Amino acid sequence: MSEHQQTAEQFLEWLKGQIPLINHMGLAEPGYDGASLTLSAALAPNVNDKGTGFGGSLATLATLCGWAMVTLYLRQQGRDCDVMIRDSQLKYLLPVTGDFGAITRLPEQAELDTFISFMDSKGRGRLNLDVEIRQGDKVAMTLSGAYVAVERG
Repeated sequence: MSEHQQTAEQFLEWLKGQIPLINHMGLAEPGYDGASLTLSAALAPNVNDKGTGFGGSLATLATLCGWAMVTLYLRQQGRDCDVMIRDSQLKYLLPVTGDFGAITRLPEQAELDTFISFMDSKGRGRLNLDVEIRQGDKVAMTLSGAYVAVERG
């Protein structure tokens, strides 16, 4: 198991104690390589009255995936920060009829450098991420979000 993967699994265990809702979403072990993060969930606890994925669950998993990516990235940089979503835009493209996952990737290095520069100079920064909810190879929903980080202390 890679160091990044172990970090993500420990992070998810910590997170389950912080956000009780996610204990009920049927989350699988995360996939994390230091540059991308995947969170997977079972359909059964996230189903709606039509037998498809509940939009609120999809939005929750996507928001959480982006939040976790920013938090893990900052921890890799040795930073202890509060991270929150500032705004997001969701697009529901297809119904989800089975288990699903959220995936996000860190942006280009230039954007990360700007983010860290703001963290260094102002103690806060903003990072934009795109998150996809996928069922197999199909994109069912997208989230474009702005996450804000603030140094603790």
